[in-house]
Amino acid sequence: MDEEDVGSLPVVDEETRLVAIVTDRDIAIRAVGRALEPEKTSVMDIASKEVYALTPDVDLDDALAMIARVQVRRLPVVVRENELVGIVAQADVARTSKEKQTGEVVEAISRAPHGPRVAGEAHDRERDTASDRGRCAEDDRIRDH
Repeated sequence: MDEEDVGSLPVVDEETRLVAIVTDRDIAIRAVGRALEPEKTSVMDIASKEVYALTPDVDLDDALAMIARVQVRRLPVVVRENELVGIVAQADVARTSKEKQTGEVVEAISRAPHGPRVAGEAHDRERDTASDRGRCAEDDRIRDH
């Protein structure tokens, strides 16, 4: 991450299938914040397994809507069986979109999440259980648009 000056990296298996994303926030909260030992902690121990993704045929408006809805700055692009082929970043959108559209996306990403914020071990276990089911990787990927 430091070498590439990025805030997140996709995690893929041997067949380049997207299985998770590790972010600088994952490292700060799940590794450093919990005082985990780096040499005893794998990327998958701290990575976000709740992954949202696009397919290459998704148009820009739909991609922007998803970026805003899930409040992320980057979305992986996958084909076939979650095979990673790229990433669409907020910066990519800013370079190719109208100023107003870019501003709307940035505003939506930065908006506070809806509903109560819940913290603690019980919430972490609930989130990890939902992530383990692969809910977002399969259910929220945009297809057939």
